[in-house]
Amino acid sequence: MVMDRKYIFDRIEYVVACVGAFAQRFKLSNSQAYAYLRRFSGIDFLLECYAAEHTLSIDNAVSDLQLVCRQKGGRI
Repeated sequence: MVMDRKYIFDRIEYVVACVGAFAQRFKLSNSQAYAYLRRFSGIDFLLECYAAEHTLSIDNAVSDLQLVCRQKGGRI
């Protein structure tokens, strides 16, 4: 599948927003949040499920990230 620049930019922007919101909710730095989400497949989840997840609120996405990461061994 060929992705245009707008689609790629939108996905990057969405992931950055979700990482920031995750960091805020759990009182982490952005780099700590990113490392946690990367380690426990949260970033992969956001990219794989972007089509559905970006239609939800950021708060819902953060809750989904928490669940996905817990399933992969995360403790937040």
